[in-house]
Amino acid sequence: MVSILDSIKQLLGIDVNDTNFDKELIMHINGALMILNQLGVGPEFYSITDKNNVWEEFTQGRKDLEIIKSFVYLKVRLMFDPPQNSFLVDSIEKQISEYEWRITVQTNKLVEVGDTI
Repeated sequence: MVSILDSIKQLLGIDVNDTNFDKELIMHINGALMILNQLGVGPEFYSITDKNNVWEEFTQGRKDLEIIKSFVYLKVRLMFDPPQNSFLVDSIEKQISEYEWRITVQTNKLVEVGDTI
């Protein structure tokens, strides 16, 4: 079971034992999770409070949504530590948009399949 907070900290280059930024990171992570929830992923009103919250709680065991980890990382990176290069910011924003589209397609695909059964 992988901690949401710790995995995002590692991707940002922050040691998992460094808790100086935890409150800010948790706020940004919860914002990204809310967006995902609006796209149809995860339990309603889900939020993390510390490093004990794991991805499996949010994904509810779905293996087809691994992309959400990258989505959350990129959203948090833009809010927490945005690149100084505007071209890199544009690239990250385009990647986020693509991820949003793919997540929407994946969640709608499962709804459509469920509706035909």
